Amino acid sequence: MPNIFQLRKLSTELALSKVKLVAVSKTYPINDIQMVYDSGHKIFGENKVQEMLQKSTLLPTDIEWHLIGHLQSNKVKYIAPFVHLIHSVDNLKLLHEINKQGQKNNRIINCLLQIKITPELTKTGFELGNFEQLVKNEALLTLPYVRICGLMGMASFSKDKILVAQEFAELKKLFDRLKAGYFTNTPYFSELSMGMSGDYTLAISQGSTMVRIGSLIFGNR
Repeated sequence: MPNIFQLRKLSTELALSKVKLVAVSKTYPINDIQMVYDSGHKIFGENKVQEMLQKSTLLPTDIEWHLIGHLQSNKVKYIAPFVHLIHSVDNLKLLHEINKQGQKNNRIINCLLQIKITPELTKTGFELGNFEQLVKNEALLTLPYVRICGLMGMASFSKDKILVAQEFAELKKLFDRLKAGYFTNTPYFSELSMGMSGDYTLAISQGSTMVRIGSLIFGNR
């Protein structure tokens, strides 16, 4: 059962820092999500397309659905009509498919570019070291049905707070360089999605504007 007291405490804490809260509802049942929604929270994150589709048909239509897990190109078409923000755009093929499906649905789809900030093999994303060069050489900024709203990253699964903070700091530096060099006149390039239940305070200290929190709200899976 969701901890509504903890949710309200988190919401107040994050509001003071002007940080958005994505309640990560993956694997949790409809009733739990409805309880969180009824408390006033409307932003939810899912890892899998099929689960998001099922839940979106059973829950209120004003929910903002965020796709935060790895997304395959052949599944973009299922969420293109309604997804509010895709956090996990990690390759050019996927970006072009999102643009294609956006055109088919006559809507611009909000996206974050996922950057790989840790050497862990389980993490995906554009490589941190050569991403700026990629931006220079590719037409990332001219896809008419894609709105690049910022960056996303996941730090190492580690108790080493110094390491985690350094990884978040590197992503913030990249965000700032891109903002200054390529998105100066695009106010919607404003989101830095980093931080989860175990490291969100570190992420906020390094400039996160959006955190993805599940277990602190919904309890252990």
